[in-house]
Amino acid sequence: MTSVRELHFGFSPCPNDTFAFWGAVRGAVPAPDLQFLPVIADIESLNRRAVLRSEPPLAITKLSLPALAAVTHLYAVLPVGAALGFGVGPLVVRRSEDDGIAVLEHLRGKRVAIPGRLTTAFLLFAQFAPRDCTFVEVRFDQILAMVARGEVDAGLVIHESRFTYHQHGLLALADLGQLWERATGLPLPLGVIAMRRDLGRALFDRVATVLRDSVVLARAIPEAPRSFVREHAQELDDSVCDRHIGLYVNEFTVDLGQQGHAAVTAMLQRGRALQLLSAGGSPWWKDA
Repeated sequence: MTSVRELHFGFSPCPNDTFAFWGAVRGAVPAPDLQFLPVIADIESLNRRAVLRSEPPLAITKLSLPALAAVTHLYAVLPVGAALGFGVGPLVVRRSEDDGIAVLEHLRGKRVAIPGRLTTAFLLFAQFAPRDCTFVEVRFDQILAMVARGEVDAGLVIHESRFTYHQHGLLALADLGQLWERATGLPLPLGVIAMRRDLGRALFDRVATVLRDSVVLARAIPEAPRSFVREHAQELDDSVCDRHIGLYVNEFTVDLGQQGHAAVTAMLQRGRALQLLSAGGSPWWKDA
């Protein structure tokens, strides 16, 4: 009788993650030797769990790049499941055209809502915008309302907020993904799926195969994961969920490839060179 290995798997409730990993956690992908136990939490909670280690480390977890930089000795990046691509960047939004904030430099000294200091979005902000702002850390889905109410001067928005900010009467000040692409010529790596190194290379390769099969299956029959996506989405409108999935679940999600590998490496190198990230080792298994 085959024994079953239980693996706690942390990912976000955002449509791209629930869509991509539905097959693995709901058993639609044949894997009789593995059981993926989902731990669904917002990305900053997953980041903090990995970095602060106030709870036992998850076997597999989604991580933003700043969090990854701090735990490369514990985790290695899987070649599947990443949120990475062109035109996927976080936005900086503001209330109106007469607020005196016409360019990123005008945010100096302003109050800016952010989804967490360990997010890739904040790392991008620190690369391209003033750092002498008053940052207000809140959960990502609260940012648009805070900007609309005037509680902050601007907001750094991620996930489905990229598609819904205009519903709050807000304007886009900058697309940080476009700034990254112009500076590097590479796709933007927002988040990766990483696995604990102590679990061994054989299991690492096995998990990569199952998660890839999960992504491929979801893309082949996109209606099948819909109820799981809707169950967890902050934005329940099907059209918004579909746009979100279409943007963030792409060929890089199936396999990082050379270009995705280069993008993750470049983000870590740039962040460390600017002293924005923890010094550390390689995120790749083969370089450990």
